[in-house]
Amino acid sequence: MPASFRTPRTTGGRRALAAVAALPLLAVVLTSCGYGSKAKDDTEKVAAKGAPIGGLKEVKVGYFPNLTHGTALVGLQEGQFQKELGGTKIKAQDFNAGPDEIEALNSGSIDIGWIGPSPSINGYAKSKGKNLRIISGSASGGVSLVVNPKKIKNLDDLKGKKIATPQLGNTQDVALLNYLSEKGFKVDASSGKGDVTVTRTDNKVTPIAFKNGDIDAAWVPEPTASKLVADGGKVLLDEKNLWPDKKFVITNIIVKQSFLDAHPKVVDAVLRGTVKTNKWINANPEKAKAAANTQLEEVVGKPLPAEVIDPAWKSIDFTDDPLASTLETEADHAVKAGLLDKPNLKGIYDLRPLNKVLKAEGQPGVDDAGLGVK
Repeated sequence: MPASFRTPRTTGGRRALAAVAALPLLAVVLTSCGYGSKAKDDTEKVAAKGAPIGGLKEVKVGYFPNLTHGTALVGLQEGQFQKELGGTKIKAQDFNAGPDEIEALNSGSIDIGWIGPSPSINGYAKSKGKNLRIISGSASGGVSLVVNPKKIKNLDDLKGKKIATPQLGNTQDVALLNYLSEKGFKVDASSGKGDVTVTRTDNKVTPIAFKNGDIDAAWVPEPTASKLVADGGKVLLDEKNLWPDKKFVITNIIVKQSFLDAHPKVVDAVLRGTVKTNKWINANPEKAKAAANTQLEEVVGKPLPAEVIDPAWKSIDFTDDPLASTLETEADHAVKAGLLDKPNLKGIYDLRPLNKVLKAEGQPGVDDAGLGVK
C-alpha cells in the first residue's frame, strides 16, 4: 500500500507557527535579513549562452539555505550549473523544509530539487511512484542534537524537555522521533506531545527560541546546529554516530518524473554540474566554504560568522552517492514513528543518468540498493 504522512503538512506547519507565536520580536525576525529570510532572488553568476537545450528556455531548481545543501549553494555561486546548461537558464528558489519543496515540485513550481530523504519518500509514495525520482546523492552528515547544557547534561535528561525540529515529517523530525522511541520515550508523532515535547519550528526561528529559553534543544541541520553552539549550546549527539560507517543520506537530488521524461538532456546537464561541483568542493574545501557562504549571504542577507561556518562545513560530506541503503532505513524510521504507512520504494531511484555522467568523468558508478527503475 502506498505510504502517506498521516497528518497533513499544513496542520503541522500551523502547529509549528503556533508554538513560536509568542516569541518576542518574531515579526521583526521573519521580515529582517536574519538567517533564513530571503533577501534576494537567487541568480546565476554565469549568463545563459547559446541555444537552449532541447528548446527549453528555463529549468527551475529548489534547495534550502542550509550547508547540507552545499552542492547547490556552491554550484549556483560558482556558476557551474549554468556553464553546463548553456542557453537554458537556471532559476533557483529556496525553501525551509522538504514538505514545502515537494508541494512546489508537484505544482510545477520547480523541476529539480535538493531535498532530504523523508519528504522524498513521502512524495514518491503519495504519488504511487509516478511523480518523482531520486537521481543523485548530494550530502551525508551535518545534523546534530544541540542542547542547553544548563538544562540537559546527558541523554537521560531529555524527559520533559522541549526539542525543536524544522517541520513535521521532515528528515530531522523523523530522525528525532525514531531516536526518542528507541530510548523508550513515548511521543505522539502528530502533536509532538509526550514524555518529550517535539516542537516544529522554522530554522530561522530556532536560534531565537533557543536564546529565549522557549526550547531546550534542537535536532537540526547545519548551519543551524553550529549557530546554536555559538549561542551557548552543546552538541549532545552527532547523528552520523548512529549510522554504520557514519554515513547516511541527508540530501539527495530529485526530479519531477514528467520533466525527466521530457528533458533528459537538461537533467544530464544539471547532473554534470553537480558532479563537477562536488569534485571541486572536495578538492578545494576552503574555497568551497567561502563560495557557499557568499551564496547564503545573497539569499538570506548576511554571511555566517567563522565560528558557525567552520565547524558546520567540516561536519558534512559531499558525495554523488545517494547512499541508497540508508534511504530504506529512514523510511522504516518514519513507519516506526507512526508518520508513514509501509512504503513500496521500488523504482524511487533512477541513477542511470548519473552513472552515465560519472562514467564520462572517469568516476565509478553508484548503486541503488535494488530500489531503482527497471
